[in-house]
Amino acid sequence: MASDTYLGFDFGTKSIGVAVGQAITGTAAPLDALKARDGIPDWDKVEALYKEWQPTLVIVGDPLNMDGTEQDLTRRARKFANRLQAWYGVNVVSCDERLTTTDAKARLFELGGYKKLTKDKVDSVSACLILESWMESY
Repeated sequence: MASDTYLGFDFGTKSIGVAVGQAITGTAAPLDALKARDGIPDWDKVEALYKEWQPTLVIVGDPLNMDGTEQDLTRRARKFANRLQAWYGVNVVSCDERLTTTDAKARLFELGGYKKLTKDKVDSVSACLILESWMESY
């Protein structure tokens, strides 16, 4: 539906990037990254995101190796996605996220040089790229 709102996540063990996107524009905006302890976020903050944005769909980056094989982080990201779907009842899909961190760093550098390349900003811009990539393909 054209007015749908989506949340995108770039899963990481120390930081989880977050973005919100609108189907009608096909664009995404970065939100504050969530701090994580060994991949576990503050679930109260995740719940607050769901309440604020009321997404109709959630997209979680699928961190595959460059050759397309899975790694430990892939399994952990999928476990995170499964928890989101089970706990909040909103459909969650995965999206190949290969090279999004590199692209995010390039985008931030263009906007403001090295001072823009903080870890939480890179993670949330990566979440934007994951979300935009998914929207372009659907």
